[in-house]
Amino acid sequence: MSWRDEVLDTLASEFSDVGDVAQLTRIVLRLTLAGALGFVLGFEREQQGKAAGVRTHMLVAIGSAMFVLVPQQTGIVPADMSRVIQGLVAGVGFLCAGTILKQGKDESHVQGLTTAAGLWMTAAIGMACGLGRELTAVLSALLALAVLALVPRLVDLIERVSGPRKQDESGKDGGRH
Repeated sequence: MSWRDEVLDTLASEFSDVGDVAQLTRIVLRLTLAGALGFVLGFEREQQGKAAGVRTHMLVAIGSAMFVLVPQQTGIVPADMSRVIQGLVAGVGFLCAGTILKQGKDESHVQGLTTAAGLWMTAAIGMACGLGRELTAVLSALLALAVLALVPRLVDLIERVSGPRKQDESGKDGGRH
């Protein structure tokens, strides 16, 4: 066997992690769905002028799907998969913590909690995709989109009907942050 044949055989074996067309279809579907759902959530955030937009949400969703898809392909046992998920949740939590800012003289005003929670949710949706729970991922994304897009409008409507917000004893606005 010549060195050329050996190189080609090595390359072929390195790209043989997908055994058949069904497995390839499954991988493409799961990663594409994770990216699409991340896009939808990121697009809503971007339209609201938030820092974490389309690309961030897509990368979090696809990355989360990959972190559970690859171990699943290698035949990981459920107990070990739970450790992968624990690590992923903690890692995404660390990423989300970076989006939270404290502002003001006494740092009483907090920004970025919804962005952090949205990224955390996007990671969970990506995990669901990677684990082959596509319907759960789609339903969760629709619910998250409703929370992000519709709930603020509902709260504004309730506030208009019930009158202005009251201030607490310190004189600070008791509104949502």
